[in-house]
Amino acid sequence: MPRRKTDRLFDEPDEAPAESAATATAADAPLAERMRPRALEEFVGQRHLIGEGRILRRLIEGEGALPSLILWGAPGTGKTTLARLLARHSDAEFIPLSAVFSGVKDLRAAIAEARETKRAGRRTVLFVDEIHRFNKAQQDALLPAVEEGTVTLIGATTENPSFEVISALLSRSRVLSLEPLTEADITALIRRALTDEARGLANLHPQVSDEVLARFARAAGGDARVALTGLEAAVESTAPDEQGVRHITDETAVEALGRARYAYDKGGEEHYNLASALIKSLRNSDANAALYWLARLIEGGADPLFIARRLCILASEDVGLADPQAMVQAAAAAQITALIGLPEALYPLSQATIYLARAPKSNSVKRAYFAAAEDAQETAREPVPLHLRNAVTPLMKRSGYGSGYRYVHDDPRARDEMACLPEQLRGHEYYKEKDD
Repeated sequence: MPRRKTDRLFDEPDEAPAESAATATAADAPLAERMRPRALEEFVGQRHLIGEGRILRRLIEGEGALPSLILWGAPGTGKTTLARLLARHSDAEFIPLSAVFSGVKDLRAAIAEARETKRAGRRTVLFVDEIHRFNKAQQDALLPAVEEGTVTLIGATTENPSFEVISALLSRSRVLSLEPLTEADITALIRRALTDEARGLANLHPQVSDEVLARFARAAGGDARVALTGLEAAVESTAPDEQGVRHITDETAVEALGRARYAYDKGGEEHYNLASALIKSLRNSDANAALYWLARLIEGGADPLFIARRLCILASEDVGLADPQAMVQAAAAAQITALIGLPEALYPLSQATIYLARAPKSNSVKRAYFAAAEDAQETAREPVPLHLRNAVTPLMKRSGYGSGYRYVHDDPRARDEMACLPEQLRGHEYYKEKDD
């Protein structure tokens, strides 16, 4: 495989952002790629990082050496763009790698190239997109180059770095959290794309109302790439009128955007964030919020049986004996979901969600069990009282097994008079009926 040449974005950091031949964006590249900011002045959002006096503003304006960074944020929030801008303003070579397609061999080749660059007196920014997809061995391979200053690492991740990036790299990097873009940010980007003749859509003469712009901004969910991709599809699929103007209607926007966007990694942190929001809304008896989070999970492609299992757990953990029918409702929803699947399963799941939200709440079962479990751990070697043991053999009977046991159906007083706890725990109460 031929070596990839270093992606040096700019020859002089103080010049206007004209791109080199190596990095010029092709005219047929997607709109989101063509409109990628080439200077800090074009960047939208992340004011907490690039606002006046903020950390990235200080780094970009040259206060001190650029440290290794982990940029953590949702898709389309500007992680790659910021990495490129930081490399440009640091007058550093920029080597991009994707953790999806690269392995240790690619890392070693990039680091070898960075060593040559360092000998020539120039720094290298090694950008690893989706760094959370590197396994431990691959992340370990980065450590020596980061420690010795051969490369300045900028890793981009959509997953919580605390769980996905090894501690050794975290300790040598600053973690910066990027926020989803606001609707105002997205609207500004869309307007720029509509009026830009060199990189945008102005040459196609689109006409988009404020209402349709708002729809694109809302549907983006904080992801600039989603908004620009949908806008490009809407404009290109609209025929011009006699004057050459393309009128983008609300119907066209809906069609271009496709199904409402609920994208998240079903095995990642956001999946569990949504599940947590559903459970906590149910626990708080907020049926409307619970239905909303249920819809986010279902429309985002979550396994319906995962949802059903969570409802079953809550039915016992948080409703319990305050309404024993809650478990019946949850179990029935789980069985029906397994039987019919989506999309029809959304009905039993919704019914169970509403029922559980409206049901009275009690965690007495949970508290009772864990109180008993605590005593069980502390008295794990306490023998079972002889009268509670089965005398299976004559020897066991002679040893006193079953001696003194009273059959409650024949002797109702046994319920109150026969102790069933070990002697040192007699009188302990774990479940209290008044709690339900």
